[in-house]
Amino acid sequence: MANRSPAAVAAAAAGLAWALTGCVAAPALAPMADAAPVQVYAAGSLREAFTEIARDHEASTGQKVALTFGASGLLRERIEKGEPAQVFASADTDHPQHLAVRGGWQAPVVFTRNALCALTSEQISATPDTPDTLLTTLLRSDVRVGTSTPKADPSGDYAWALFRQADKVQPGAYAQLDAKALKLTGGADSPKPPAGRGTYAWVMDQRQVDVFLTYCTNAVAAQAEVPRLHVVQLPAALQVGARYGVTVRADAPAAAQAFASALRQPAAQAVLQRLGFGLP
Repeated sequence: MANRSPAAVAAAAAGLAWALTGCVAAPALAPMADAAPVQVYAAGSLREAFTEIARDHEASTGQKVALTFGASGLLRERIEKGEPAQVFASADTDHPQHLAVRGGWQAPVVFTRNALCALTSEQISATPDTPDTLLTTLLRSDVRVGTSTPKADPSGDYAWALFRQADKVQPGAYAQLDAKALKLTGGADSPKPPAGRGTYAWVMDQRQVDVFLTYCTNAVAAQAEVPRLHVVQLPAALQVGARYGVTVRADAPAAAQAFASALRQPAAQAVLQRLGFGLP
């Protein structure tokens, strides 16, 4: 090896140290976003929240998200028939659990909560200040009660859970409510509102029923669209809570798991809570 001057050796050592320092200090490259959008199927009651959450997720990660909304039970059936969902966010845990039991999907995780409220016309005496009169109102023969469709939409299942609660308060109430309830939304053949109209605001604005039992978040949105409507909280004896579960297809790309995990993080939770959803 040729002899080198002390100055040359020092310069070489300094250059090597700089190179090594640069290698250590250089930030790790962020994972590349998947070229294909994450396919997210979600309950219709999540439309406003997920639209905002997906937009924020895209901005922070570069990962595109494709959203499909509908009644949770109908979405599950579409997934079972082969539609390419990678993330399924349901208004209950039963439908995602059904997919998990069949295989190919992860066990669902609860990421937010909701509750039932009564959305009433201005002609109904049960108001936000008098929720205890609600059961009496629901049982009146001249009051038309609307619900979503059980099995197709968890909101309908929660309404029938309310009917069972009502029977504990007033025996015979379940039979009356079961017989009179009009299943107007959430079914495969349910009429759709015109473009730009919210489902529950449209149903009530058309005076199809006098009281509609739906999620509190839906009721508040409907009242914002049709201010003459009232949102009535259920009395304690009738209260029914909704647990929203999310599941991910087992063979989905990492980007799908990242979106599902983000739903429980502070940014997404802040959006959900601002829109009236509860902590998981």
